[in-house]
Amino acid sequence: MTTTERKPRPPLTITISENAAEHVREFASKAGKPTADLRVAVKGGGCSGLTYVLDLVDGPEEDDKTIEQLGIKLHVPKKSYVFLAGTMLDYSSGLNGKGFVFNNPNAKTTCGCGTSFGV
Repeated sequence: MTTTERKPRPPLTITISENAAEHVREFASKAGKPTADLRVAVKGGGCSGLTYVLDLVDGPEEDDKTIEQLGIKLHVPKKSYVFLAGTMLDYSSGLNGKGFVFNNPNAKTTCGCGTSFGV
């Protein structure tokens, strides 16, 4: 019997960094929705085929998977979850500008701005 090396599978969850969670709370407060949750999704578009979507929401939709971390509830549509499993949502204020960063192990290609990806 031969064995083949397998690439480790990404964890079947989405995680959020402390820095990103802090910025979600800050943006929610500035928007007048201090108790809002975060909806994380993907949709067709962008220069690489799929683009990330972040929205402040009051709660989950019927087909959402809900993950709670660091006091933030993430609601992910089941259709988007397959593209996002294993993703770490972070926030950067580096030289490339401020904003949320998706460290997505499923992305085979990404665009220069980091908001679009392909699988």
